[in-house]
Amino acid sequence: MVVNGRFVAPNESLDYSAQNIVSRLTGLDNVYMEQLFAFGDINRDAGGRIISVAYFSLLKINDHDSELVKKHGASWISVNELPELIFDHQQMVEKALRKLRIRARTQPIGFELLPKKFTIPQLQRLYEAIYQIPFDKRNFRRKLLAMGLLEKLDEKEKETSKKGAFYYQFNKPKYQELLEKGFNFDL
Repeated sequence: MVVNGRFVAPNESLDYSAQNIVSRLTGLDNVYMEQLFAFGDINRDAGGRIISVAYFSLLKINDHDSELVKKHGASWISVNELPELIFDHQQMVEKALRKLRIRARTQPIGFELLPKKFTIPQLQRLYEAIYQIPFDKRNFRRKLLAMGLLEKLDEKEKETSKKGAFYYQFNKPKYQELLEKGFNFDL
């Protein structure tokens, strides 16, 4: 999520200020946020010496309230359709994407962003969006299932096709067990 910033008040922390901005602009509270980077190039803003501390947020697609976001004038824009950004804000977006991709290679964040039960095509679309590249359907499925981190449910999602795709859920205890043995989540 890219939001406009503001100056930090003397009596607030950076984290509080960032959370306050997201809440004010979107109406969303308790959003996962992580400090990304401090941008402080001397000439980054023609108006004066400005240092920006950028954050990025991750939201589960089903956990946001569309009407609340709309009420606050926020909107979702594909990273591929971003308008031209001012100053070094494009750098901020690119740095956030790089960090997200690194995180996705080392941790199963995709499972945190989807609903509790999901289909493999839904998971694949999420990882394709993160990496901005298409994955071969069969290879993605084979590699993912070989990890042993998914539990197949007896239920199918039938909204997108007649045949339907089985739902799965992420086995977090199994992931923790593998992690202790040196497992690396790499698709």
